[in-house]
Amino acid sequence: MSFLRGSLNYVWCTTSVLGKGATGSVFQGVNKITGESVAVKTFNPYSHMRPPDVQMREFEALKKVNHENIVKLLAIEEDQEGRGKVIVMELCTGGSLFNILDDPENSYGLSEKEFLLVLEHLCAGMKHLRDNKLVHRDLKPGNIMKFISEDGQTIYKLTDFGAARELEDNQPFASLYGTEEYLHPDLYERAVLRKSINRSFTANVDLWSIGVTLYHVATGNLPFRPFGGRKNRETMHQITTQKASGVISGTQLSENGPIEWSTTLPQHCHLSEGLKSLVTPLLAGLLEENREKTWSFDRFFQEVTLILRKRVVHVFFTNRTSSIEVFLEPEEQIEHFRERILMQTKVPIEKQILLFNNEHLEKRITMHTTASGFPETAGESPIFLYSNDDNNVQLPQQLELPKFPVFPSNVSVENDASLAKAACSVGHECKRRVDTFTTIDILIKKAVNQFIETLTTTITLLVKKTKNFHELLRTVMDYADSVQSIAKLTNKDQESKTILNNLENLKSDFDGAADVIMQLYSNFVIEDQLNEQWTSSMHGKKCPCRTRASPQAKYLVERLRDSWQHLLRDRATRTLTYNDEQFHALEKIKVDRNGKRIKSLLLDDTKPAVAQMAECLADWYKLAQTVYLKSEILEKDVRECERNLHRIRDELYRLKADLQKDMDAKMISNNNQLSKMEQKNRLKFIQQQELEIMSIMEQSNQVMLKLQELGKMPMPNQKQSIKP
Repeated sequence: MSFLRGSLNYVWCTTSVLGKGATGSVFQGVNKITGESVAVKTFNPYSHMRPPDVQMREFEALKKVNHENIVKLLAIEEDQEGRGKVIVMELCTGGSLFNILDDPENSYGLSEKEFLLVLEHLCAGMKHLRDNKLVHRDLKPGNIMKFISEDGQTIYKLTDFGAARELEDNQPFASLYGTEEYLHPDLYERAVLRKSINRSFTANVDLWSIGVTLYHVATGNLPFRPFGGRKNRETMHQITTQKASGVISGTQLSENGPIEWSTTLPQHCHLSEGLKSLVTPLLAGLLEENREKTWSFDRFFQEVTLILRKRVVHVFFTNRTSSIEVFLEPEEQIEHFRERILMQTKVPIEKQILLFNNEHLEKRITMHTTASGFPETAGESPIFLYSNDDNNVQLPQQLELPKFPVFPSNVSVENDASLAKAACSVGHECKRRVDTFTTIDILIKKAVNQFIETLTTTITLLVKKTKNFHELLRTVMDYADSVQSIAKLTNKDQESKTILNNLENLKSDFDGAADVIMQLYSNFVIEDQLNEQWTSSMHGKKCPCRTRASPQAKYLVERLRDSWQHLLRDRATRTLTYNDEQFHALEKIKVDRNGKRIKSLLLDDTKPAVAQMAECLADWYKLAQTVYLKSEILEKDVRECERNLHRIRDELYRLKADLQKDMDAKMISNNNQLSKMEQKNRLKFIQQQELEIMSIMEQSNQVMLKLQELGKMPMPNQKQSIKP
C-alpha cells in the first residue's frame, strides 16, 4: 500500500499528518519541481456530500484574501487518484496555536511578549477578513498557525476557511459551524444542545470565539469550564448565558457544584499587572452574551489598536524586588508615568526615586517629554524605582508551587504519559521561577550600583558647590568691608554693620553644612563606604548567577521532556515487550528524580539565596537611604544659604549705590584733592570686587545647573540684582 499521493505539481505522504478536521486532513508535501515544503489539504467523503456551492466557499475565500496574517494559498489542484480538489498552502513549521498551548511549557498561558504578538496578528488577520466581507465561523487556537520567516520572525496566521463565507456586518446567517468550546452561546444552544431557537446570527459571533481564544492564550485554560468538560453540556450553556456582564470566566469544580465566577485574569497567568488591566476589559467586551451590549468588529479593532500603540516602560521596584511594566499612551508624560507607578506599587509620587543609567530620570527627560521620547528599557535594563521613606525590602509573593505527580508502581502507557506531561508542566514552572530569581539577582546588583553612582555624583557636585560658595562668600565679605569703610564717613554705618552681622551668621550656618558635606564626601566618595558595605555583605553568598541556577534548571527541564517524549512513544506503541517495560519503568524513575532535583534547586538553593540577598539589600539600603536623605537636606541648606547670600549681596549693592550718591555730593563740596582721590580709589576697588562677585556667581550657577539636571533641585528664585 502506497502512502504517497500527488497532484500535477505536488506530492505528499499520508503518514505526514499536520492536522485533521471534520471535512478533511492536512499533510506535509513538496513541490515536484522546486522541492519547496508545503501543506496540502485533502477532503474526505463527508466533505464531498456537501452542496457544491458550500464546497466551493473555502476555495473562493482563499482566492479572495491576501494578507501576511492569513495562510497563503499556493495552488488548487486535482488529486491524481480522482479524489477531488486539494488545497496547497504555505507550510507553517511552528505548528498550530492549539499544539503550542498544549505543550507543558505553556500550561499557564503564553508569555506576555508572545500574547501581544498573537493579539496583533489575530486582529490584523480578522481586519483583512472583515474588509473583504468574510466571516470565519470557526476561530480557535487550532486554526491559528505559527509561521517562522526566513529571518527568524514569528508570524501567526489564520487558516482553515472551510466554514468561511461572505457576510456583511449585520447580515444574518442560519447555518451552523464551529468548535463547541469556542461557540457563541446562541450558536451553542442550537448546534450542540440541538434546541430550536427562532434566531439568526451575524458576523459578530466570531468576536465571542476571539474572546475565548485570547483567554485560552493568556491563561492556558478555557474561560468556561463545567465539571466533566464536554459531556456536561447543559452546565456549559448555563455558565455562558447566566454570567453577568464583565465576568470573563466561570468554573465548576465539582459535580453539580456552584460556579466560581471571575472578573479578573487568574494569578498564575504570565501577563504583567499593567497588561492585565488592559486585556481584562477587552475580554469582558468580547465575551458579552447580551446582544444589546455586544461589541462590533470596529470596536474590537479600535480597542486592540489602543493597546498595541501604548509604550511599554520596564521598571524594577527595588524595595519589593519586583519588575513591573507601565503602559503609556504615546503623548503621556512623566506625571502620568509616576501616577501609573503609584497605582501598581502604592509608592506616593513625591516619594518615588527614579534612576536610569546612573542618573535621575529627570536628567534624561523633561516634564513635557512624551512617552515616545522616554529612554528605551527592557526587562534587564529597566528604570529603577526606590522609595525614599521606606527602607524595607521584600521578595515578591509567589503562588504555591504545583505538586509533582506520583507514578503508580504498575505500567500504564496511557496514564504514565499523562503524568509525565504534568511533571514537565511543574518543571517548567520551577524553571520560570528560577529564571525570575536569577533576574532579581541581576537587578538587585544593578540597583545598588545605580544608587551608589548617582549618590556619588550628587555629593561630588555638592562639594564643588560648597567650594564655589566659600569663594563667593569671601568676596562678598571683602566687598562688605569696603562698603562699611565708606559708610563710616556717612550716617549709614549702622546699616552696614547689620549687613556684616548677617553675613557672619550666614557664614556660621554654611560652615556647619559644609563640614557635613565634606564628611559625606570623605566617607562615601573617597572611602566608598556604601560599596564596601555591599561587597562585604555579599561576600561568599551563593547567588543564582554564581551558581548558574538558570542553566541547571534548563538542563533538568530538558531531561524531563526527554522522558515525557519516551513515554509518549510508548503510549503510541500501546503494547510493550519485557525489555521495553524495563526502559519504561526507568524513564518514570528519571522523571521522579529530575522532578525532585529541579524542585530542590528552586526551594532549597535559589530562593533562599535570593532571600539572603534581599536581607543584605535591606541592611544596605537603610544606610544608603539615610545618606540620600541627608544629601537632600544639605542641598536644601545650600540653596537657602545661596538665597540669603543673594539677598545680602543685593542689599550691599543698594547700600553702595546710596553711599555713592552721598559721596558724590560730598566730593562736590569738598576742596580737599587728597580726600577726593582716596574716595575715587575706594570706589574703584569696590567696583573690581563687584566684577569678581559676578564671575564667581556665574561659576556657582553652572554647578547649580548640574545639580538641577540630576532632578533633585530646582533653580533658586533669584531677584534681579541691582546693577553696580
